Amino acid sequence: MYAQPQITTARLPLDTRNKLLVLSRTKHKTKSDIIKESLDMYYAQAEAEIDSYTLGEPFFGKYSSGESDLSTTYKERIREKLRARQHSY
Repeated sequence: MYAQPQITTARLPLDTRNKLLVLSRTKHKTKSDIIKESLDMYYAQAEAEIDSYTLGEPFFGKYSSGESDLSTTYKERIREKLRARQHSY
């Protein structure tokens, strides 16, 4: 079944309206077509934006060292590695 198009009104600033008119004439398209295409592009862009957490979620916890204290003992581990490196010469 085909849904009937609905009319929506938007108030545009005068400069935006004038730009829309110029673009409409230049592209030989109706103002409605230009607005619909613009909204489609906006929706596609919004759907494509993914936050960093969602992007990295499949990798969280994927690789484990089996040690649960790595985030709290990292400074001591670095010191040990530096000491070992200094004494190897």
